[in-house]
Amino acid sequence: MLIRSAPGAAPVMPQLRRRLRWLVAVALGTFAILVGRLWQLQVLRGERYHEGVIEKVVNTRYLPSVRGKILDTLGRPLVDNRPAFNIYMTPASAVGPVVDRLAGLLDLDDDERRQVVDRLAAARRRDPNRAVLVLEDQSRDRAALVEQSKFELPGVSVVDEPYRRYLYGDLAAHALGYMNHPTAEELAELGPRGYDADEFIGRYGLEREWEHYLRGKKGIERYVADATGARVDDEESAALIRGPKFEPPVPGNNIVTTIDLDLQQIAERAVRWHAAAAVVVLDVHTGRVRAIVSKPSFDPNVMTGHLTQAQMQQMLADPRKPFVDKVLRQHYPPGSTFKPVTLIAALEDGVIAPGEVRECKGRIVRGHRTFRCPGGHAHGKITVVEALEHSCNVFVWELAEVVGIDRLAEVARDLGFGQPTGIGLNGDVAGRIPTRAWYEARGGFKIGYTLNTATGQGDVAVTVMQLAQAYAAIANGGALYAPQIVERIEDAEGRVVARYEPTLRRRIHASPQTIEQLHRGMWAVVNAEGGTAHDAASAIIEFAGKTGTAQVRGRRRRRKDGDAQPRKGWDPTRDHAWFAGWAPARDPAIAIAVLVEHGGHGGEAAAPIAREIFEGYAALVRERGGRP
Repeated sequence: MLIRSAPGAAPVMPQLRRRLRWLVAVALGTFAILVGRLWQLQVLRGERYHEGVIEKVVNTRYLPSVRGKILDTLGRPLVDNRPAFNIYMTPASAVGPVVDRLAGLLDLDDDERRQVVDRLAAARRRDPNRAVLVLEDQSRDRAALVEQSKFELPGVSVVDEPYRRYLYGDLAAHALGYMNHPTAEELAELGPRGYDADEFIGRYGLEREWEHYLRGKKGIERYVADATGARVDDEESAALIRGPKFEPPVPGNNIVTTIDLDLQQIAERAVRWHAAAAVVVLDVHTGRVRAIVSKPSFDPNVMTGHLTQAQMQQMLADPRKPFVDKVLRQHYPPGSTFKPVTLIAALEDGVIAPGEVRECKGRIVRGHRTFRCPGGHAHGKITVVEALEHSCNVFVWELAEVVGIDRLAEVARDLGFGQPTGIGLNGDVAGRIPTRAWYEARGGFKIGYTLNTATGQGDVAVTVMQLAQAYAAIANGGALYAPQIVERIEDAEGRVVARYEPTLRRRIHASPQTIEQLHRGMWAVVNAEGGTAHDAASAIIEFAGKTGTAQVRGRRRRRKDGDAQPRKGWDPTRDHAWFAGWAPARDPAIAIAVLVEHGGHGGEAAAPIAREIFEGYAALVRERGGRP
């Protein structure tokens, strides 16, 4: 078909030619620009980009907050932080032989190398552009080697960060706790709350219970890096960062405890000759914990990152259970320290009156069993006060038969036994206070169960903290306070965030006359010539209390079979030794409970520990300008 131009119009073909020439010129110009840019990148800047470094990535590094300190009641640090050199690697940059170079440079052992590889692999799955901690708390020499070789170690950096420090080693370790890294299973829960695999979390004690306050908030640093891990700070790179480049970390809060460092050290020294023991010292007017000891202990500094598998296995194999908090997590038969429970029930119910005399003939026969006072000794005609002084079993048994096991359980619970103390630490156990129904559900009730309960034997089980709490209530006239170990929370500048007052749980159901009988009896235990703790009496400070010797279940079988190997200073076939009391005797200020595991007799093993602590307390009060 012939195309004709409209009349008066210019010819079509010349117009098309002009347009084509224009399009070709534009295309050639664009191509020339692209060629020029490629020449610039590959020739002028080729050395910079020759290994594919043209690719830039935004890296994120989380800056650890300074964890809050744990202080004693006078503000002296028990736990703080020290500088440490930590080595980080960014998985996206630390490729190829970098791990091999680092291992060779630092002479890493097999465990360290495996740790680096495992942490890098885990981090690469989560976020390959985020630096991960691979080696913590390194020596200054190792840190210097990495710094000197940083150009051969792309993606590797040394960061000076705070590291947890327990200033007095194993002192109060079960109460203070320790830290280490979360497991993979824990991270599934903790990850959404901002936790990472390379940070520490509180594992025990105050470190765990008060983690929320101590932890603080991590800071964030975002930066652009090339494939060698080197930072790129030009304007073009800065535009790649979304959000703030830097958010400073917020330090954690400080925990001010009720612990008195000086008294804590006195208590720790007092048990130095014993293989396994526990001590609690309470302020009788507030329930505040002034000292708390569980032995054997552990050094939290070792637990936080430096514990070898061999050390862990050795500690786990120790029959004395160094990881178990013997103050809160272990319960024991209290022996004769439980007798005040029976005497309160009898006095309050009118089963016996103050000053009333009963006769002890040294034994009683019930059914086919004979129950004896220690050594079968007959105490003769005695009162409540004298029954406490001599720790007479027969006197207490005969009262318990009238009172009944359920009434004993009621008074025991009133004093705080059979239930957690409310301290909010290490999940303190409730112990066990048996009742008639409890025995009937387990095969039937016998009168012997009442007699055992009355003297703190058989199935009665209490914690050291419960015993201290009960004796503090008796000492102060009947106010049962929940034990308290945290006094206040302060921010890093010392401003009070939260303050905790003493918690009065209740007043025990014991009249002033009943309390007075117990005070007189427990004064005599220590200070009268025939008292079971008279050998531990002090010429420096007068104190009162009650001894206890608690039989260990199955100890005769173990002696016969020889299946419990005695450790030096610790024989699991021996009875537990107890002492609980207060000082000064006539104006109580502090209450104490002492347990020596398998220590034998309370008057010989536990009471001298209490005396040493009371005397140390008296010296401390005088040193601070007071009168004990």
